[in-house]
Amino acid sequence: MAGAVPAPVPAEEASGAAGERQPLSTAALAKIERNRQRALALRQARLAARPYPAAGGVRARVPPKVVDTGGGFFLEEEEEEEPGAAEKVVHPPAPVLEFDYLICGDCGKEFMDSYLMQHFDWATCDNCRDAEDKHKLITRTEAKEEYLLKDCDLDKREPVLRFIVKKNPHNSRWGDMKLYLKLQVIKRSLEVWGSEESLQEAKELRRDSREKMKQKKFDKKVKELRRAVRSSLWKKEANIHEHEYGPEENIDEDTYKKTCTVCGHELTYEKM
Repeated sequence: MAGAVPAPVPAEEASGAAGERQPLSTAALAKIERNRQRALALRQARLAARPYPAAGGVRARVPPKVVDTGGGFFLEEEEEEEPGAAEKVVHPPAPVLEFDYLICGDCGKEFMDSYLMQHFDWATCDNCRDAEDKHKLITRTEAKEEYLLKDCDLDKREPVLRFIVKKNPHNSRWGDMKLYLKLQVIKRSLEVWGSEESLQEAKELRRDSREKMKQKKFDKKVKELRRAVRSSLWKKEANIHEHEYGPEENIDEDTYKKTCTVCGHELTYEKM
């Protein structure tokens, strides 16, 4: 029916729907607050740059002109407003708020945002960032092989490690690379293995098992080669023909010959 007002949602259902939402982490709330304060500061700076309106803020209105139409009545000619002549609205200045600055873990100075904080949630300012050594990025494959991490350690264990995606520098047609912060990967490996010594022992065991597997494969190939060589020699020996000669024939006084009954080979010899 037209004009019907929808029934209000019960309070129990509304509270249940709101309860299904996952609470935000402390880092996410802090980032939202920093973005809000930054937006307020930018808005305050724009308002400070606007000129103030004329005293009183009231625009004088010019009386309309009266035009005689010649038809027994008059028309009032409205003044065309110039473009951009709209009244300026002055907003009250935004309150001055203190920013929730971050503390750099290397130099101890305050900063608002940085590359590592934005992409990896790592509290280090851009001035202290060492992309070649301390804050180096490594690929997902290197993180799994060098620090013995599984996919679940990277993708499911809380907190999930953050990463950036870049094109493969060797071939752009290959899949994109996932790059992780090396410091966070090392920290996660210590959480999984407990200590650096346990990680090194696990790496040595894995290295030994790989060497044994390689040796087994090598021995298997050598055995197959030996078997192939033996089978080829046996076939060669089996293919050697042995003549089967028939009765001898006297060709001359002391000359005789015998003919193979299989291949027809003639053997000529002399008898004394």
